[in-house]
Amino acid sequence: MDEGKRIKLNDIPSYIWSMMMSDAILIRKIIFIAICLSFSACLQVFPDFFIYWREHLLTDMWRIWTAHWVHVGWMHYLLNMLAFMCLPFIFPQFKSQHIAFLLCLLPLCISLTFYIFFPQIMAYAGLSGVLHGLYVVAAIIHLPDPQERRFSAVVLFLIAAKLMWENTFGQVGTAELIGSPVLVEAHLIGAMSGLLYAVFYLLIFKPFKG
Repeated sequence: MDEGKRIKLNDIPSYIWSMMMSDAILIRKIIFIAICLSFSACLQVFPDFFIYWREHLLTDMWRIWTAHWVHVGWMHYLLNMLAFMCLPFIFPQFKSQHIAFLLCLLPLCISLTFYIFFPQIMAYAGLSGVLHGLYVVAAIIHLPDPQERRFSAVVLFLIAAKLMWENTFGQVGTAELIGSPVLVEAHLIGAMSGLLYAVFYLLIFKPFKG
């Protein structure tokens, strides 16, 4: 009996440590989200200076990244930020450092694809293309994890269904809600960029390997 009590008492420090670590991770996620939301909100003050303008892209190269953080209006901002806020909690093992790296990579992929392959796109703003890439990456890299596999597959199916729908029928409802046409090409490019990155990541790092 005494030995059993002693074992339980010895387990207390590790339990407290794990609780402290989980709290620290949660705090880091909240701070990271708050920084991103604040940064995006600040860009709304002078949106014309930060959106994707094709004719100014090579001279104002910051637009390659800032275009994806500025939005056509506050409703557009709110919808995208809600989707962004959910990501670290839907996929809790998706680290903030990994998300931050992708927030640098995916805008570059989308903006350069616009510039090289879609010369008809003169202006663009919004995080939705990047969000599609982020969710695709998160879902794919969690597929090898038995506990996350089913949920990840559902997320990928929903994204694929959404892309097929909007590239066939358009996004009239969302366009009316945000007061601007939805550039569905951004969603497709973001998702494809995320797919390529996720496959590369799995081949190199092999996460969740036993």
